Amino acid sequence: MESILRYLDWISVVLVLLAGFLSLFLLEIFRLNSSRFHIPPGPKPLPFVGNLPEFMKNPMDFIRSMAKYGEMSSMYLGRKPVVMLNSMDVVKEAFVQNGAVFAGRPFIPLLNWISEGYGIVMVTYGISWKQQRRFALHTLRNFGLGKKTVEERVAEEARYLIRELLKQEGKAFYPIHPIMNAVSNIICSIIFGDRFDYDDKRFAQLLEILNENMRVGGSPVGKIFNLLPIIKYFPGPHQKMLQNANCFKVFIREAADQHRETLDPANLRDFIDAYLVEMAKQEPNEDSTFHEQNMVMSISDLFFAGTDTVATTLRWGLIFMMEHPDVQERCHEEIVRVLGFDRSPCMDDRAQLPYTHATVHEIQRYANVVPLSVMHQITQPTQLRGYHLPKGTDILPNLTAILTDPDQWKYSDTFNPENFLDEKGQFCKNDFFLPFSLGKPVASIKCLSINCFKYKSSKGICFKFYIWNKDCALFNQFIFILYIRLFFTIF
Repeated sequence: MESILRYLDWISVVLVLLAGFLSLFLLEIFRLNSSRFHIPPGPKPLPFVGNLPEFMKNPMDFIRSMAKYGEMSSMYLGRKPVVMLNSMDVVKEAFVQNGAVFAGRPFIPLLNWISEGYGIVMVTYGISWKQQRRFALHTLRNFGLGKKTVEERVAEEARYLIRELLKQEGKAFYPIHPIMNAVSNIICSIIFGDRFDYDDKRFAQLLEILNENMRVGGSPVGKIFNLLPIIKYFPGPHQKMLQNANCFKVFIREAADQHRETLDPANLRDFIDAYLVEMAKQEPNEDSTFHEQNMVMSISDLFFAGTDTVATTLRWGLIFMMEHPDVQERCHEEIVRVLGFDRSPCMDDRAQLPYTHATVHEIQRYANVVPLSVMHQITQPTQLRGYHLPKGTDILPNLTAILTDPDQWKYSDTFNPENFLDEKGQFCKNDFFLPFSLGKPVASIKCLSINCFKYKSSKGICFKFYIWNKDCALFNQFIFILYIRLFFTIF
């Protein structure tokens, strides 16, 4: 009899669990149907996981498909909807006309776990973000934003890179390390006051850390972590990501300690010197956001964002040139005709190199290295194109849809520099050229690093805001000069 009762008890437990799960499942379906009624249209989500299975299966196809739902669409990353902006008009309305409202950053468990809430790139829009951003802009501007020496230093690093590539003597090799080293050296000269040799083993290890963390962060593990942050207490690839980040933090702290020993407040050498002086100045202020944790993560943000984005663009450019030898030959002919065989290129040469200038832009457009930009979050309730968006709504600009809009590009789905040339063969701006999004956070963060890399002594972030109105000039400087040297020396 007792065994029968125990058997019935187990049946009761199983039935209760099944009933509970079924109730949760039905409630989730009801919640999804109710929430979808108030947001832009999009693919139907699954309970609890949303559209993540589709997104993870083929991210680029999924991103491209979102434009078919209109200028605004929605997808679910887990249980939370994300509104995607699929046209230039709606992106400008959100991030330019209502920039402060759309300037927030969402809480992303994986990034917060690593950054501990400090830095610039993914920090919540508020006092800390404003102070750190303002300091970065001011400091980099004081180090010489806009000076001619910037081009000279970029050209110098380009020469180092070409010399390193030519060591291979025509043999096949994997170019990721020398390219990343070259790009990161521009940032390093701003932050640390010096560049690193291509055979520096410790620096090579740091670059590999960067690569590995980018891979893990974009892998299924990274997405699952953001759905279930509790996995941080369990073993897995994400633990290696944290370990890598901590190694990089140690490198930065060691550099800061060395700077403290030789610091001269009257003769600041780089970003670290400037930050140490500001920390000392703000020390009496209990509410100061200038402390070692913010310094370490701000430097990390500058380094990681600038290095990976630019290096990836350069690598795509090499691939495109190999796939399109006609474009390669035409660029080479134009460069030799204008520059000859001895003179180094400069940014003033762009007007005389319209095809090469157009090719650089087309590399950025077609490579599309930031297909969705960085996620934003609404800081207060607002209206956008007839939709009421509550505070906390996550927003993603669909840059892929903008960069491949067939109504705005002559050859939207193929690599063709003619997209940036007029009927006379002269370079022609296209307002739909938006490789990194726009708005306040982009101006000071995404470009911050992107521009950073282009200036060897202190240039990166400053005029990112006007980067979008000036042909991404800061970003293009390094790309433009380096590609001219590549075309001339290698191809």
